[in-house]
Amino acid sequence: MSKSLGNSPEPLELIDKYGADGVRVGMLLCAPAGNDLPFDEALCEQGRNFSNKIWNAFRLIKGWDIAEITQEQSSIDAIKWFESKLNKIIKDIDQSFSKYRISEALMSTYKLIWDDFCSIYLEIIKPEYTKPIDKKTYTQTISFLENILQLLHPFMPFLSEEIWHLIDDRESDIIVSQWPEAKSIDEQLINDFNNTMEVVSGIRNIRKEKNIAKKEELDLFIINNAEAKNNLDSIIIKLGNLSKVEYTKKKIEQAFSFMVKSNQYFIPLSESFDKASELEKLNKDLNYTKGFLKIVESKLSNKKFVKNAPKQLVENEQNKLKDAKEKIRILTEKINSLS
Repeated sequence: MSKSLGNSPEPLELIDKYGADGVRVGMLLCAPAGNDLPFDEALCEQGRNFSNKIWNAFRLIKGWDIAEITQEQSSIDAIKWFESKLNKIIKDIDQSFSKYRISEALMSTYKLIWDDFCSIYLEIIKPEYTKPIDKKTYTQTISFLENILQLLHPFMPFLSEEIWHLIDDRESDIIVSQWPEAKSIDEQLINDFNNTMEVVSGIRNIRKEKNIAKKEELDLFIINNAEAKNNLDSIIIKLGNLSKVEYTKKKIEQAFSFMVKSNQYFIPLSESFDKASELEKLNKDLNYTKGFLKIVESKLSNKKFVKNAPKQLVENEQNKLKDAKEKIRILTEKINSLS
């Protein structure tokens, strides 16, 4: 983007199309400190989508009914995690501002809002359809939202100011409010939570691969080889839609399995699962992989090929051999577990 070349976009046209805050975010997303500005209008569109995301989150929260009911354990755990995560990001943002890395500060804010707050935190605390949310969780969520708006204000002043006053009828503006301060950070909790989300992802992948409906409750058995300091099973139950989580010392037969770090997770086959169809699919995949392995082994047994082919090509074939053998091992284990 260069003024002398005359290729600069017309800002007022962009603002009409994407909103002033959307354009501000778009410009900062393509402006890392010390680099040229490779402007892309799609980033302004991303800024507008970010605005919509925040508005939708605000409407979701304000649309909940509040009641004096017992706070769910999953909400208690989610609040503890997000509080540590928020404090960690505030610290990161403060460091970025101290070094005049404005684009980095925006990216930290963007990820906190889009990934951590909207995609994870709100999903955990969200009450079931037509049911109310407990007052403690709602109050804490509003407090988190206010902190987020304060962090967002330097980048999106119009949107943050508007929502700030919609949350509560107050005389003072967000621009004169106290900047959030980073408090204690529980790094262990953050790490344990990341592992928990990998477990949730593993459950969801099995649902997707095996066409198991989201509304169908599943059981989860765990061989706990590396015990976490923070028990976050309540979040796994909520996000994975599980009927129970149970710890065991031995492998569960007739079950789907996956690993996170050194821990093993098993989901027993449901009554609706078509075992015959799954076995047919696995055997077909196994036969194909065995055929592929023979082709690779034939190549590598050819001394002329190994001697004359480029080193990189030989290494690629050796990696293919290794991957094929590992895939055969995994498929054989899956077939045996279903047989």
